[in-house]
Order: sequence, then structure tokens, then C-alpha cells
Amino acid sequence: MIYAAIDIGSNAIRLLISHVYLTPKGVVFKKGEMIRLPIRLGEDVFLNGYISDDKKELLCDGMQAFAKLIKIFKAQDYMACATSAMRDASNGKEVVALVKSQTGIDIQIIDGKSEAQFIFSNHVEDELDLTKNYLYIDVGGGSTELTLLEGNVQIASKSFNVGTLRMLHKRLDDNVWDDFKSWIKLNCKSYKPLIGIGSGGNINRLFKMANKKEGAALSYDKLKEIHDMLQAHSYEERMKIFGLNPDRADVILPAAKIFISAMKHAEIEKIIVPQVGLSDGIIHYLYDKH
Repeated sequence: MIYAAIDIGSNAIRLLISHVYLTPKGVVFKKGEMIRLPIRLGEDVFLNGYISDDKKELLCDGMQAFAKLIKIFKAQDYMACATSAMRDASNGKEVVALVKSQTGIDIQIIDGKSEAQFIFSNHVEDELDLTKNYLYIDVGGGSTELTLLEGNVQIASKSFNVGTLRMLHKRLDDNVWDDFKSWIKLNCKSYKPLIGIGSGGNINRLFKMANKKEGAALSYDKLKEIHDMLQAHSYEERMKIFGLNPDRADVILPAAKIFISAMKHAEIEKIIVPQVGLSDGIIHYLYDKH
């Protein structure tokens, strides 16, 4: 079986083509193709409140390409989800209708709670130590989703408009930032010690920069060390020295700051990075649906 997931985020849009196999040991999800386009809808929305004609054209071009790839790979089903930028855009519904008319792709604008649920659909909890507690932290361009787990049971979950592009462009509301930290302190205080679970492109890259083996944990101190190292270099130097893409070299610093803040206020000493995100969760949802 082949399924396709489209994640229309604030920083980039992604298409994941995934193969699902039934084996004697259970279901195996194998990533096939991942295409990422750094369109940055959030730059329009967080600065001006709407998606510009230029970004609309780029989005439609990208979605047209995705539609053709879904057809070429003969995906059994697909789902396209738009998150924070499209949620906040005054013309979000208009853009959804435009994409549908030009590409045939149906986009669902999902709220923060649904986004957290899709991310949790990755069933990362199946691999966790049931005797420990966890805080799942998914950091995107426009929002951060937090899920508190006792063993593999969800205790609390909340989405905050705390994102890398909002922070980069100084559009992060101080009250929201304070609420983010307060929620962590209040909800996590009875479940310590906690282990972090990180998802999103930036934490994946930070994990690789730490030279950690797959399955290992990244410590709070190491994450802060990498943040400080990146901060000591200019945007151009981050691309040249660390090999970061242009659309990663700027947002990786605010992403690290968000993860560090979450870990600090939850008193988390280490974070695991399973290399999954919203698109992977959509694939799991589609499999469960069928």
C-alpha cells in the first residue's frame, strides 16, 4: 500500500510518499520520497495577515507538482493538511479554494488540537518506557504543539502560537510566550522527572549536529551548547560552516530557543528525537482509516 501526506506549514510545504507493508511481525511504515519546498507562507501571514498573490502562485505550483507525483506513485489515498499560517491567514479559505480549482488537491485547515493529534498518530508512545513520563514537543514555523504523556497515556495537550518564523520576525506575542512557559510549569510539575520527545525539521538537524547515534538522547546541556555555537556565527557562516540550507540557517536558532525553554521549564535533562512529524502522522492516520 502507498499513501501520500502533504504538510502545508508556515515555513515549508512537504510531500511524503510512504509505503506500508504487512509483515508477520506487524505493520511496517517505510518512507519513500520526501519533497520539501521552502515557500514560507508564514512570512506573509505573520507580517501582513494574509497570503500574497506571489505566495499563492508558488503554493499552487508546488501543489500541482505534488498532485502529479501522487498520481505517478499510484498512492491509494492522500491527505493535505495546512497548519498555523493558513489558520491565521485572513484569506486562508480563499487560498484553499484556489488550490482546489487549479490542482484538484483538497486542503484541510486543521486547528492546533488536531495537529497535535496527527503528530501523536505516529504511535511513538508504543516504543516508550511505560514507567517513565514524557513531554512531546513539536516546533514549527507558526506554532508549537505540546503533549504530556504518562507512560504511553496522554495526560494533556495544547497548541501555542509559538513558532520559529513568528520569533524570527518578532511577531511572537509576549503573553503567548508567557502562557507557553506557564502551561509547561503547571502541567508538568506532578510528572517529574520527564524525558523530552522532539519533532520537526529543526530538532532533527540539531540532533545530527550533535553527532548522536539513532536512538540516543540529546542532553539539555548539549542542545544549549549547539545553540550558543550557532548564535556565535552569522547567517552566512551558518550556511558555510555547518552546511545549513538558507531556509534552515535562520530559523534553527529560534527553534533551539523554543526547545531549550520547554526543557528548562519542564526540568527536562534529555530529549529523544524519533525523526517523525506531521506528515508521518498523516500516513499513520490514512492507514488506520483504510
